[in-house]
Amino acid sequence: MKKLIYLKDEQIKDFIEKIFYAYRETFKDPKKILNKYALGIAHLKVINLISIHKGITISELLDKLKITKQSLNRVLKELNENKILIYRQDRNDSRVKHVFLNEKGKNLSNEIYYEQKKRIYNALKNSNPEAVLHFNYVIEKIING
Repeated sequence: MKKLIYLKDEQIKDFIEKIFYAYRETFKDPKKILNKYALGIAHLKVINLISIHKGITISELLDKLKITKQSLNRVLKELNENKILIYRQDRNDSRVKHVFLNEKGKNLSNEIYYEQKKRIYNALKNSNPEAVLHFNYVIEKIING
């Protein structure tokens, strides 16, 4: 374990490259599904967040995605045109909109999830429990800085 404390630049670059490939492959898997609806990765990210955070607000989506309002509006408009979303006004503040997936959106989300799950599940299943725990710990540290 001590050798990890002294990671060299080449080892860190190799790790960054592996993160890129893991991201690319995980988001490549549902591409055929997205293509049926003329949707892309930006749509997938929004669908994933809405499915996990039911009733998320536009502000919360902006915060989680770290994108501009204009970019999010484009994606939401296209998802709405594909009849994937529903909006509900907040009970206390009519200016706040909550976003949900409708039945078609839930079905699409599930179809995408099961496609992505195959790769993740197999990787976790074929790893020892300690590796999975350490991987999760390291990923959280990368996300949270």
